[in-house]
Amino acid sequence: MGKIKDLVNGFLNFLKRKDIEFSDKRYLYDALSSMALGLFSSLIIGLIIRTVGEQAAILFGDNLVFAFMAETGGFIMSMMGPAVGAAVAFGLKAPPLVIFASVATGGFGALAGGPAGAFLAAAVGAEFGKAVSKETKVDIIVTPALTVIMGCVVAKLFGPALDALLKEFGQLIMNATELKPFLMGITVSVIVGLLLTAPVSSAAICIMIDLSGLAAGAATVGCCAQMIGFAVISYKANGIGGSFAQGLGTSMLQVPNIIRKSWILVPPTLTAAILGPLSTIVFGMTNIPAGAGMGSSGLVGQIGTFTSMGFTPFVLLSVLLLHFVLPAVLALLINAAMKRLKKIEDKDYYLEV
Repeated sequence: MGKIKDLVNGFLNFLKRKDIEFSDKRYLYDALSSMALGLFSSLIIGLIIRTVGEQAAILFGDNLVFAFMAETGGFIMSMMGPAVGAAVAFGLKAPPLVIFASVATGGFGALAGGPAGAFLAAAVGAEFGKAVSKETKVDIIVTPALTVIMGCVVAKLFGPALDALLKEFGQLIMNATELKPFLMGITVSVIVGLLLTAPVSSAAICIMIDLSGLAAGAATVGCCAQMIGFAVISYKANGIGGSFAQGLGTSMLQVPNIIRKSWILVPPTLTAAILGPLSTIVFGMTNIPAGAGMGSSGLVGQIGTFTSMGFTPFVLLSVLLLHFVLPAVLALLINAAMKRLKKIEDKDYYLEV
Protein backbone atom coordinates (compact mmCIF):
# COMPACT_ATOMS: atom_id res chain seq x y z
CA MET A 1 0.00 0.00 0.00
CA GLY A 2 2.85 2.35 0.83
CA LYS A 3 4.42 1.95 -2.62
CA ILE A 4 1.09 2.52 -4.34
CA LYS A 5 0.54 5.67 -2.29
CA ASP A 6 4.02 6.91 -3.19
CA LEU A 7 3.34 6.24 -6.87
CA VAL A 8 0.03 8.11 -6.73
CA ASN A 9 1.59 11.04 -4.92
CA GLY A 10 4.48 11.08 -7.37
CA PHE A 11 2.06 11.11 -10.31
CA LEU A 12 0.00 13.91 -8.77
CA ASN A 13 3.13 15.95 -8.15
CA PHE A 14 4.18 15.36 -11.75
CA LEU A 15 0.82 16.62 -13.02
CA LYS A 16 1.09 19.68 -10.79
CA ARG A 17 4.62 20.42 -11.98
CA LYS A 18 3.47 20.14 -15.59
CA ASP A 19 0.35 22.23 -14.93
CA ILE A 20 -1.92 19.43 -16.09
CA GLU A 21 -5.28 19.76 -14.38
CA PHE A 22 -8.28 17.52 -15.05
CA SER A 23 -11.16 19.78 -14.06
CA ASP A 24 -14.26 21.43 -15.51
CA LYS A 25 -12.64 24.84 -15.02
CA ARG A 26 -9.60 23.95 -17.09
CA TYR A 27 -11.57 22.48 -20.00
CA LEU A 28 -15.01 24.15 -19.95
CA TYR A 29 -13.75 27.61 -19.00
CA ASP A 30 -10.07 28.01 -19.90
CA ALA A 31 -9.84 25.82 -23.01
CA LEU A 32 -13.36 26.50 -24.33
CA SER A 33 -13.02 30.25 -23.85
CA SER A 34 -9.69 30.17 -25.65
CA MET A 35 -11.31 28.13 -28.42
CA ALA A 36 -13.66 31.08 -28.94
CA LEU A 37 -10.61 33.29 -29.60
CA GLY A 38 -9.45 30.84 -32.24
CA LEU A 39 -12.91 30.79 -33.80
CA PHE A 40 -13.06 34.57 -33.85
CA SER A 41 -9.60 34.81 -35.40
CA SER A 42 -10.53 32.48 -38.24
CA LEU A 43 -14.12 31.38 -38.85
CA ILE A 44 -15.85 34.50 -37.55
CA ILE A 45 -13.50 37.20 -38.84
CA GLY A 46 -13.41 35.37 -42.16
CA LEU A 47 -17.21 35.37 -42.22
CA ILE A 48 -17.26 39.12 -41.63
CA ILE A 49 -14.78 39.83 -44.43
CA ARG A 50 -16.49 37.46 -46.87
CA THR A 51 -19.98 38.79 -46.10
CA VAL A 52 -18.91 42.42 -46.50
CA GLY A 53 -17.31 41.57 -49.85
CA GLU A 54 -20.34 39.63 -51.08
CA GLN A 55 -22.92 42.19 -49.93
CA ALA A 56 -20.88 45.10 -51.29
CA ALA A 57 -20.68 43.35 -54.66
CA ILE A 58 -24.49 42.98 -54.67
CA LEU A 59 -25.04 46.63 -53.76
CA PHE A 60 -22.32 48.30 -55.81
CA GLY A 61 -21.40 45.78 -58.47
CA ASP A 62 -18.52 43.35 -58.82
CA ASN A 63 -14.96 44.63 -58.68
CA LEU A 64 -11.54 43.27 -57.76
CA VAL A 65 -11.65 44.58 -54.17
CA PHE A 66 -14.98 42.94 -53.31
CA ALA A 67 -13.96 39.71 -55.03
CA PHE A 68 -10.69 39.70 -53.09
CA MET A 69 -12.55 40.20 -49.81
CA ALA A 70 -14.94 37.33 -50.57
CA GLU A 71 -12.08 35.01 -51.56
CA THR A 72 -9.89 36.00 -48.62
CA GLY A 73 -12.75 35.65 -46.14
CA GLY A 74 -13.53 32.16 -47.38
CA PHE A 75 -9.91 31.08 -47.00
CA ILE A 76 -9.66 32.53 -43.48
CA MET A 77 -12.79 30.60 -42.51
CA SER A 78 -11.17 27.39 -43.77
CA MET A 79 -8.31 27.91 -41.29
CA MET A 80 -10.63 27.36 -38.34
CA GLY A 81 -9.01 24.06 -37.30
CA PRO A 82 -5.41 25.30 -37.01
CA ALA A 83 -6.54 28.49 -35.24
CA VAL A 84 -8.62 26.50 -32.73
CA GLY A 85 -5.72 24.11 -32.15
CA ALA A 86 -3.32 26.91 -31.24
CA ALA A 87 -5.95 28.71 -29.16
CA VAL A 88 -6.89 25.63 -27.10
CA ALA A 89 -3.24 24.78 -26.44
CA PHE A 90 -2.69 28.38 -25.35
CA GLY A 91 -5.70 28.15 -23.02
CA LEU A 92 -4.23 25.00 -21.48
CA LYS A 93 -1.02 26.93 -20.78
CA ALA A 94 1.06 24.79 -23.09
CA PRO A 95 4.71 25.70 -23.86
CA PRO A 96 5.52 27.24 -27.28
CA LEU A 97 6.55 24.03 -29.02
CA VAL A 98 3.28 22.37 -28.03
CA ILE A 99 1.24 25.38 -29.21
CA PHE A 100 2.93 25.35 -32.61
CA ALA A 101 2.40 21.60 -32.99
CA SER A 102 -1.25 22.07 -32.01
CA VAL A 103 -1.77 24.11 -35.17
CA ALA A 104 -1.40 20.87 -37.12
CA THR A 105 -3.37 18.89 -34.54
CA GLY A 106 -6.31 21.26 -34.67
CA GLY A 107 -6.28 21.19 -38.46
CA PHE A 108 -6.46 17.40 -38.52
CA GLY A 109 -9.12 17.39 -35.81
CA ALA A 110 -11.29 19.76 -37.84
CA LEU A 111 -11.08 17.44 -40.85
CA ALA A 112 -11.99 14.44 -38.70
CA GLY A 113 -14.74 15.96 -36.59
CA GLY A 114 -15.35 19.64 -37.30
CA PRO A 115 -14.97 22.25 -34.54
CA ALA A 116 -15.54 19.64 -31.83
CA GLY A 117 -12.87 17.43 -33.35
CA ALA A 118 -10.44 20.34 -33.46
CA PHE A 119 -11.09 21.05 -29.78
CA LEU A 120 -10.71 17.40 -28.76
CA ALA A 121 -7.53 16.86 -30.77
CA ALA A 122 -5.92 20.05 -29.51
CA ALA A 123 -6.83 19.45 -25.87
CA VAL A 124 -5.60 15.85 -25.75
CA GLY A 125 -2.49 16.53 -27.83
CA ALA A 126 -1.56 19.57 -25.76
CA GLU A 127 -1.78 17.70 -22.47
CA PHE A 128 0.46 14.89 -23.75
CA GLY A 129 2.85 17.44 -25.18
CA LYS A 130 3.01 19.30 -21.89
CA ALA A 131 3.77 16.03 -20.08
CA VAL A 132 6.94 15.36 -22.09
CA SER A 133 8.00 18.93 -22.74
CA LYS A 134 11.66 19.47 -21.77
CA GLU A 135 11.87 15.99 -20.27
CA THR A 136 14.29 14.63 -22.88
CA LYS A 137 17.44 15.80 -24.66
CA VAL A 138 15.60 15.63 -28.00
CA ASP A 139 12.70 17.79 -26.92
CA ILE A 140 12.36 19.42 -30.33
CA ILE A 141 11.42 16.01 -31.77
CA VAL A 142 9.66 14.23 -28.92
CA THR A 143 7.35 17.04 -27.82
CA PRO A 144 5.76 17.97 -31.18
CA ALA A 145 5.71 14.30 -32.24
CA LEU A 146 3.74 13.16 -29.20
CA THR A 147 1.49 16.24 -29.41
CA VAL A 148 0.41 15.60 -32.98
CA ILE A 149 0.32 11.79 -32.77
CA MET A 150 -1.88 11.62 -29.67
CA GLY A 151 -4.10 14.49 -30.78
CA CYS A 152 -4.62 13.03 -34.25
CA VAL A 153 -5.23 9.48 -32.95
CA VAL A 154 -7.91 10.69 -30.54
CA ALA A 155 -9.48 12.91 -33.22
CA LYS A 156 -9.60 10.00 -35.67
CA LEU A 157 -11.13 7.62 -33.12
CA PHE A 158 -13.60 9.91 -31.38
CA GLY A 159 -13.87 13.13 -33.40
CA PRO A 160 -16.53 11.98 -35.89
CA ALA A 161 -18.73 10.50 -33.16
CA LEU A 162 -18.43 13.58 -30.95
CA ASP A 163 -19.17 15.87 -33.89
CA ALA A 164 -22.22 13.79 -34.86
CA LEU A 165 -23.49 13.67 -31.27
CA LEU A 166 -23.23 17.44 -30.80
CA LYS A 167 -24.84 18.16 -34.15
CA GLU A 168 -27.65 15.74 -33.37
CA PHE A 169 -28.23 17.61 -30.12
CA GLY A 170 -28.30 20.87 -32.05
CA GLN A 171 -30.75 19.38 -34.55
CA LEU A 172 -33.05 18.34 -31.70
CA ILE A 173 -33.03 21.94 -30.44
CA MET A 174 -33.78 23.28 -33.93
CA ASN A 175 -36.58 20.76 -34.51
CA ALA A 176 -38.10 21.54 -31.13
CA THR A 177 -37.97 25.25 -31.92
CA GLU A 178 -39.75 24.69 -35.22
CA LEU A 179 -42.47 22.63 -33.51
CA LYS A 180 -42.86 24.77 -30.37
CA PRO A 181 -41.57 28.23 -31.29
CA PHE A 182 -43.08 29.98 -28.26
CA LEU A 183 -41.72 27.71 -25.54
CA MET A 184 -38.41 27.04 -27.25
CA GLY A 185 -38.06 30.70 -28.16
CA ILE A 186 -38.02 31.47 -24.45
CA THR A 187 -35.80 28.51 -23.53
CA VAL A 188 -33.12 28.99 -26.18
CA SER A 189 -33.00 32.76 -25.79
CA VAL A 190 -32.60 32.59 -22.02
CA ILE A 191 -30.11 29.68 -21.89
CA VAL A 192 -27.76 30.90 -24.63
CA GLY A 193 -27.94 34.43 -23.24
CA LEU A 194 -26.90 33.17 -19.83
CA LEU A 195 -24.08 31.12 -21.38
CA LEU A 196 -22.81 34.27 -23.07
CA THR A 197 -22.67 36.13 -19.76
CA ALA A 198 -21.17 33.16 -17.90
CA PRO A 199 -17.43 32.43 -18.21
CA VAL A 200 -18.23 29.84 -20.89
CA SER A 201 -18.11 30.44 -24.65
CA SER A 202 -21.64 30.53 -26.05
CA ALA A 203 -20.13 31.11 -29.50
CA ALA A 204 -18.05 27.92 -29.34
CA ILE A 205 -21.03 25.90 -28.10
CA CYS A 206 -23.38 27.16 -30.83
CA ILE A 207 -20.77 26.45 -33.50
CA MET A 208 -20.02 22.95 -32.19
CA ILE A 209 -23.71 21.97 -32.11
CA ASP A 210 -24.19 23.64 -35.52
CA LEU A 211 -27.12 25.74 -34.30
CA SER A 212 -28.96 27.53 -37.09
CA GLY A 213 -32.44 28.57 -38.21
CA LEU A 214 -35.06 29.86 -35.77
CA ALA A 215 -33.17 28.48 -32.78
CA ALA A 216 -30.05 30.42 -33.77
CA GLY A 217 -32.15 33.54 -34.22
CA ALA A 218 -33.57 33.19 -30.72
CA ALA A 219 -30.09 32.52 -29.35
CA THR A 220 -28.82 35.75 -30.90
CA VAL A 221 -31.69 37.72 -29.41
CA GLY A 222 -30.97 36.23 -25.98
CA CYS A 223 -27.32 37.21 -26.24
CA CYS A 224 -28.23 40.75 -27.33
CA ALA A 225 -30.64 41.00 -24.39
CA GLN A 226 -27.75 40.32 -22.04
CA MET A 227 -25.18 42.55 -23.76
CA ILE A 228 -27.34 45.53 -24.69
CA GLY A 229 -29.37 45.12 -21.50
CA PHE A 230 -26.34 45.32 -19.23
CA ALA A 231 -24.87 48.10 -21.37
CA VAL A 232 -27.83 50.45 -20.86
CA ILE A 233 -28.79 49.63 -17.27
CA SER A 234 -25.19 50.03 -16.10
CA TYR A 235 -24.61 53.33 -17.90
CA LYS A 236 -24.92 55.44 -14.72
CA ALA A 237 -22.32 53.30 -12.98
CA ASN A 238 -19.85 52.86 -15.84
CA GLY A 239 -20.37 55.65 -18.36
CA ILE A 240 -20.14 55.41 -22.12
CA GLY A 241 -16.92 53.39 -22.12
CA GLY A 242 -18.36 50.69 -19.88
CA SER A 243 -21.54 50.56 -21.97
CA PHE A 244 -19.61 50.03 -25.20
CA ALA A 245 -17.41 47.40 -23.53
CA GLN A 246 -20.49 45.38 -22.63
CA GLY A 247 -22.71 46.17 -25.60
CA LEU A 248 -20.14 45.49 -28.32
CA GLY A 249 -17.69 43.43 -26.26
CA THR A 250 -19.10 41.05 -23.66
CA SER A 251 -21.54 41.08 -20.76
CA MET A 252 -19.17 38.62 -19.06
CA LEU A 253 -17.64 41.70 -17.45
CA GLN A 254 -20.58 41.68 -15.03
CA VAL A 255 -19.82 38.21 -13.62
CA PRO A 256 -18.13 39.50 -10.41
CA ASN A 257 -21.11 41.79 -9.77
CA ILE A 258 -23.58 38.95 -10.47
CA ILE A 259 -21.77 36.81 -7.88
CA ARG A 260 -22.11 39.62 -5.35
CA LYS A 261 -25.75 40.40 -6.15
CA SER A 262 -27.58 37.95 -8.42
CA TRP A 263 -30.62 40.24 -8.71
CA ILE A 264 -28.86 42.26 -11.42
CA LEU A 265 -29.16 39.25 -13.73
CA VAL A 266 -32.98 39.53 -13.70
CA PRO A 267 -33.52 42.50 -16.09
CA PRO A 268 -31.52 41.18 -19.07
CA THR A 269 -32.64 37.58 -18.53
CA LEU A 270 -36.33 38.50 -18.32
CA THR A 271 -35.82 40.64 -21.41
CA ALA A 272 -34.46 37.58 -23.23
CA ALA A 273 -37.50 35.55 -22.16
CA ILE A 274 -39.84 38.19 -23.57
CA LEU A 275 -38.01 38.71 -26.85
CA GLY A 276 -37.35 35.03 -27.61
CA PRO A 277 -40.92 34.24 -28.75
CA LEU A 278 -41.08 37.53 -30.67
CA SER A 279 -38.02 36.38 -32.55
CA THR A 280 -39.37 32.93 -33.41
CA ILE A 281 -43.10 33.62 -33.92
CA VAL A 282 -43.53 37.25 -35.00
CA PHE A 283 -40.33 38.15 -36.84
CA GLY A 284 -39.10 34.68 -37.84
CA MET A 285 -35.50 35.60 -37.11
CA THR A 286 -32.83 33.11 -38.18
CA ASN A 287 -29.04 33.00 -38.01
CA ILE A 288 -26.04 30.83 -38.81
CA PRO A 289 -23.93 28.92 -36.24
CA ALA A 290 -21.08 31.45 -36.30
CA GLY A 291 -23.43 34.29 -35.36
CA ALA A 292 -25.85 32.51 -33.02
CA GLY A 293 -23.86 32.81 -29.80
CA MET A 294 -22.18 36.16 -30.45
CA GLY A 295 -25.04 38.59 -29.87
CA SER A 296 -23.88 42.13 -30.62
CA SER A 297 -20.20 41.37 -29.94
CA GLY A 298 -18.36 42.96 -32.84
CA LEU A 299 -21.76 43.01 -34.60
CA VAL A 300 -21.11 39.38 -35.56
CA GLY A 301 -24.65 38.29 -34.63
CA GLN A 302 -26.04 40.94 -36.94
CA ILE A 303 -23.73 39.99 -39.82
CA GLY A 304 -24.74 36.37 -39.32
CA THR A 305 -28.41 37.38 -39.44
CA PHE A 306 -27.92 39.21 -42.73
CA THR A 307 -26.01 36.21 -44.08
CA SER A 308 -28.92 33.94 -43.14
CA MET A 309 -31.88 36.19 -44.01
CA GLY A 310 -30.47 38.58 -46.59
CA PHE A 311 -30.00 42.33 -46.38
CA THR A 312 -33.53 43.72 -46.84
CA PRO A 313 -35.42 46.64 -45.21
CA PHE A 314 -37.52 44.19 -43.16
CA VAL A 315 -34.48 42.28 -41.90
CA LEU A 316 -32.67 45.52 -41.08
CA LEU A 317 -35.69 46.79 -39.12
CA SER A 318 -36.02 43.44 -37.33
CA VAL A 319 -32.35 43.49 -36.34
CA LEU A 320 -32.56 47.06 -35.05
CA LEU A 321 -35.68 46.29 -33.00
CA LEU A 322 -34.87 42.85 -31.57
CA HIS A 323 -31.11 43.19 -31.21
CA PHE A 324 -30.83 46.78 -29.98
CA VAL A 325 -33.94 48.87 -29.33
CA LEU A 326 -36.20 46.42 -27.49
CA PRO A 327 -33.41 44.88 -25.39
CA ALA A 328 -32.45 48.38 -24.23
CA VAL A 329 -36.03 49.54 -23.54
CA LEU A 330 -37.21 46.37 -21.78
CA ALA A 331 -34.06 46.07 -19.66
CA LEU A 332 -34.41 49.69 -18.53
CA LEU A 333 -38.08 49.21 -17.61
CA ILE A 334 -37.46 45.97 -15.69
CA ASN A 335 -34.41 47.46 -14.00
CA ALA A 336 -36.47 50.49 -12.89
CA ALA A 337 -39.07 48.15 -11.37
CA MET A 338 -36.34 46.20 -9.55
CA LYS A 339 -34.91 49.44 -8.20
CA ARG A 340 -38.32 50.46 -6.86
CA LEU A 341 -38.49 47.11 -5.10
CA LYS A 342 -35.08 47.96 -3.61
CA LYS A 343 -33.53 44.82 -5.07
CA ILE A 344 -30.99 46.69 -7.21
CA GLU A 345 -28.96 49.89 -6.99
CA ASP A 346 -26.98 51.61 -9.73
CA LYS A 347 -23.73 50.95 -7.90
CA ASP A 348 -24.34 47.19 -8.14
CA TYR A 349 -23.33 47.36 -11.82
CA TYR A 350 -19.99 49.16 -11.31
CA LEU A 351 -17.14 47.52 -13.21
CA GLU A 352 -13.83 47.48 -11.34
CA VAL A 353 -11.77 47.29 -14.52
